[in-house]
Amino acid sequence: MDPLDLDFVHRFVPAQQADRPVTLLLLHGTGGSEDDLLPLGQSLLPGAGLLSPRGKVLENGMPRFFRRLAEGVFDEEDVRRRAEELADFVAASAQAYGFDPLRVLAVGYSNGANIAAAVLLLRPETLAGAVLLRPMVPLVPETMPDLSGRPLFLAAGRRDPIVSPAQTEQLAALLRSAGADVTLHWHPGGHGLGQDDLAAAGEWLAQVL
Repeated sequence: MDPLDLDFVHRFVPAQQADRPVTLLLLHGTGGSEDDLLPLGQSLLPGAGLLSPRGKVLENGMPRFFRRLAEGVFDEEDVRRRAEELADFVAASAQAYGFDPLRVLAVGYSNGANIAAAVLLLRPETLAGAVLLRPMVPLVPETMPDLSGRPLFLAAGRRDPIVSPAQTEQLAALLRSAGADVTLHWHPGGHGLGQDDLAAAGEWLAQVL
């Protein structure tokens, strides 16, 4: 497949090290772009491949990965459709760029973390693991996937005005019920990321890869 035929505006950076054949799927938050998380990906796992799409849904001109009806209230039908679309994009990108589709880990922030969680719940074969920064429960699938042993890192803020600690705990419990190996990191602040979030995520990645 020609990369020009891929249906998301995106950036791709090939893996720079033979011993790091992992590709990070970078998923921005509301109002972000395909460039936003490239420095984060390079910092978390130097030398890894990076695949960074731009969300297709616009909310007051700001890109997102799926529609919401209000703050914290998601359009579940759209979540399902967009998760399938993103999973198909990752598979097509692996073919176009030649990276290993079995070694893709998501790194998502806020809305990007939520669509990554939806992909895990609906198309679990797409992701070998994930770093979910400030995530919420995007939906509860009718049939739970088998995420046995899948390594997942969740980072949440104790004083997050958008995502309550209870919502993060709910997502962690949901993923654990599917068999995932969930590590939950708490930041004392709010929705913005702290250096401790990034340091903990980087240490976790070094352990699981």
